Parts: sequence; structure tokens; C-alpha cells
Amino acid sequence: MEETNKVVENANSRENTKPINKRPRDAKKREPRPKKIKLYDEEVIDIKRVTKVTKGGRHFRFSATVVVGNRKGKVGIGTGKANEVPDAIKKAAEAATKNIINVSIVNGTVPHEAIGVQSASKVIIKPALKGTGIKAGGPVRYVLELAGVKDILSKSLGSNTKINMAYATLNALKVQKTKEEVARLRGKKVEEI
Repeated sequence: MEETNKVVENANSRENTKPINKRPRDAKKREPRPKKIKLYDEEVIDIKRVTKVTKGGRHFRFSATVVVGNRKGKVGIGTGKANEVPDAIKKAAEAATKNIINVSIVNGTVPHEAIGVQSASKVIIKPALKGTGIKAGGPVRYVLELAGVKDILSKSLGSNTKINMAYATLNALKVQKTKEEVARLRGKKVEEI
């Protein structure tokens, strides 16, 4: 009987004693992660659910199209696919940052009229006077805003598929050239043109 009492006392004494030199979990100070600085603003143009039918059933994935730009003459478009929407958007944004182009902007508008074509979509863009604003709708507006254009007139012709309209706008912005760029290409002075 005495032996069992000693065993019980030893067990109780172990439970009540606290281990020495053990810190609580939240005592560790972790350094905060450095915040990533966003170089470009992003705008989601389109999100689609894609279905793949297999023997085992239907598999759903998501496709996203994103426009990125710094509102100072740089803009890009990218697409991404993933099993979840946020992952698809993230992939699309990464793809868009790899496809950045420089856009020629003069006094908040484009230097001249241009037509951009992508598949069956056509987009016409024209320079506008100061204070006009962006006269465009849908994906065309997103691309022009993120490119940094303040005043512009545009018209969408043909197919109104969002992705193709965005790429057509980008193609129209690619062909824009200022007087200085044209003079340099021709090997002349700006006054001669």
C-alpha cells in the first residue's frame, strides 16, 4: 500500500512541475515579411469557367484575362488558367507583366488615329482634345486607362469578344508613333516632316 502511495505522489509531483527554460510559442519574435511593392495596377477583364468532360466526370477550371499598366505609358495583357479563380488571376497578372509594351502618349492622348485588329474584332482609336475623357467601353476602356491615356475617342467594330477587343486595342496602341520617332526612323529632323 505504501508503494502505491509513493507512485501516486511521484506522478502528481511530475504533473505539477513546470519544465524549465521553455518559452511560450508567441514569445518568439518573427520578423515581418517585406511587403511587395506593386509596380503595375491590374484590372480583371474576363473570368470564364472551363469544363473538361472525362470518363470520371467533369473537371472545372477557371480562365482569367487581366490587363496591367502603370498609367504612364506601359500596359500589358495576359491570360491564366487554374483550378481556383484567385490562382488564375495571379497567373494572368504574371503573364501580363511579361508582355508589357510602351505606348506613345502626347498631351494625354494618342499621336494619331489607328485601327487595331485581332481575329474578328476591330477597334478604332482617335486623338481627342483635352477634357474629352476616355470615350470607350468595356475592355477597351480598361486598356486605355491603364496605359495612361486621358482623352481619346474609340469605336469597336466587328466581334465584341472581350479578349479580342482588348488585344485589338493593344495592337492599335503598338502602332502609335510620335513625330520624333518618325523623324528618327526616316533620318530627318522634326521640322522636315
